[in-house]
Amino acid sequence: MHQRRMRGRHSFGRLMPPRSRTPTRRIATNRDHRALPAYTVSEAAHYLNVPATTLGSWVAGSAPLTCMPTSAARLLSFFNLAELHVIAAVRRTHGVRMPQLRSAIDYLRDLASSAHDRKYPLLSQALETDGVSVFLDQYGELTNISQRGQVAMREVLGAALKRIDRDAKDVPVRLFPYTRPSKENAPSIIAICPGICAGRPVIVGTGLSTQIIAERYKAGESIRDLAQDYERAHLEIEEAIRCELDAAA
Repeated sequence: MHQRRMRGRHSFGRLMPPRSRTPTRRIATNRDHRALPAYTVSEAAHYLNVPATTLGSWVAGSAPLTCMPTSAARLLSFFNLAELHVIAAVRRTHGVRMPQLRSAIDYLRDLASSAHDRKYPLLSQALETDGVSVFLDQYGELTNISQRGQVAMREVLGAALKRIDRDAKDVPVRLFPYTRPSKENAPSIIAICPGICAGRPVIVGTGLSTQIIAERYKAGESIRDLAQDYERAHLEIEEAIRCELDAAA
């Protein structure tokens, strides 16, 4: 939307009103908040269960694995977080070498059909179908992984993509981070949504922060007491604690 400018000049013998600042504020709020800087590297590493030094290497340098917001130094957006969730899933399946992974991501970017998919190729809706084969074919050629390895990676990658909810335009709006070391049959009870609790993890369907629950648990309150207090299932409280406290996993 172009900003409408009102110039101070005479019109029908009257002076036009001074330029209003309201359109400028409206333009600022029209930016997609999912693309705005919101998470530190350490926060993202914690939510994705990846060492902070490892995740830092993924987003550092002149060729980061995800397109960082240009307005802040080393702060990640929700879109970055979702892409790094996918990258972490691939890394857990195989020892990923960064040059090969970057080449595979660039290959997807070159084939993307929309501006958003070119910017965030690992969030493309097409990646869940034919895109997975394209990614694995390219990555397999670069790394010479076995057919069995590609099958395993396909399963892990597909499971990770299913933990990303999308809007009517197929753009990610919610991420269900893994809260357990074992990713098989991992429940989708905790969610990260930019429009809820400033994009921090909450129990699905609520604005109940996992951080608040974990802090009360650390202070000595039992899972049973917390479940009764918040009127939530025990499993929901347990998953909230797992999301925040490694010792509770």
